[in-house]
Amino acid sequence: METQKYLDLMSKTKMYDLTQRLSIHTPPWPSYMPLGLQYFKRLAGAHQGQGANGQIMTTSNHVGTHMDGEIHFISNGRSIGDVPLQEWVGQGVVVDISDECSDYSLYTPKMITDRVEVKKGDILIINTGYNRYAWDQPEADEVRYFVRHPGPSPEFYKWCIDMEINWIGVDCGSADHPMNTIIRQWHPGSFDEAEALMVKTYGKKWDELFPQDEYYQVMHLKLFPKKIVHAENLGGQINEMGSTRAWLGAYVLRGIEMESSMCRIVATTGEEG
Repeated sequence: METQKYLDLMSKTKMYDLTQRLSIHTPPWPSYMPLGLQYFKRLAGAHQGQGANGQIMTTSNHVGTHMDGEIHFISNGRSIGDVPLQEWVGQGVVVDISDECSDYSLYTPKMITDRVEVKKGDILIINTGYNRYAWDQPEADEVRYFVRHPGPSPEFYKWCIDMEINWIGVDCGSADHPMNTIIRQWHPGSFDEAEALMVKTYGKKWDELFPQDEYYQVMHLKLFPKKIVHAENLGGQINEMGSTRAWLGAYVLRGIEMESSMCRIVATTGEEG
């Protein structure tokens, strides 16, 4: 495509920001350091003093919308900054399955493919609807957002490998089901509720459905060695997109020692209107 034609085409596209707002009030993943922000100099005394605003930020990498990198869990993986830019952008799908998701529920590959065609190598962004419980929303519920959100069914991680998914994005606290993380131990009452749901729905206790030697943090431990990482805490305009194909990008920091990175995630679709 000629350069000018490409520029003309891009000027007519619709862009969606799928990034959660970032604040000192944004909760990190449980047990991680929250965002801290302070001024170390101010404009006060512009003609004689410092003459500029400057801030210092302290944070973990797991606050707000962020990409978990390979070395977050895999010692011989790549850091965020060592991943080529081309791997962070490309074709993919945004899939709204919010009408099928509830506290502790499971989502399946079929829920995804019933709504949109997924191609090998796609980026996959899943809208569970739990972005409505994020810290800055009218229904904000931090416990529900991190402890009770839905998660992938037992076959989901294998499907992601078979489909050679590029990277995954979710609009809740983790790409893993919270009861397949340490949250299971921190919130035993919630685990009992989740297990009761599995028995009622599938006729199996949690560890029968999810043997922990295979499924403990499976979306991290089984997928990261395959270079299939994921972004968590998406939000922004995600509910405006429905289920559709799009050009997707995760714009991470180029930190060559960073195990993960806060980032901006953007979806681009066809001409407005």
